[in-house]
Amino acid sequence: MRKGFSLLELMIVIVILGLLASLVLPNLIGKGEEAKRKLVCVQMKSLSEALKMFKMDNGKYPETQEGLEALVKNPDTQKYPNYPSAPYLSDGHVPKDPWGSPYIYINKDGTFDLMSLGADRKEGGTGENADIRFSECQRK
Repeated sequence: MRKGFSLLELMIVIVILGLLASLVLPNLIGKGEEAKRKLVCVQMKSLSEALKMFKMDNGKYPETQEGLEALVKNPDTQKYPNYPSAPYLSDGHVPKDPWGSPYIYINKDGTFDLMSLGADRKEGGTGENADIRFSECQRK
């Protein structure tokens, strides 16, 4: 009675596992970055809803220099007298993008856009490093 595997049997198993890995791994590579880009759009949608609530209460969006922090703390009690006692963001802080950078908020002529600088954390870029704008997320 034999107890164990021969070297040939082990080699066959290793070759089969290698073949399976070569088929599966290419499909998994890059999915992490794709998931992060989708998470950016989800977070921007949440920020957008909070900004719309801010506008409903105060008649306008926060100024660019007030930024998204206006969703957590009233930047000017005289300018925004209808600011609620609780912040617009339920957890009380502005989320960062999946790469750890703050979202960029731009108020232009009464409309707003949000932006993430992407994986490279620099303006511009292509592919995984491309900037992500909320206006682009809405088109998808």
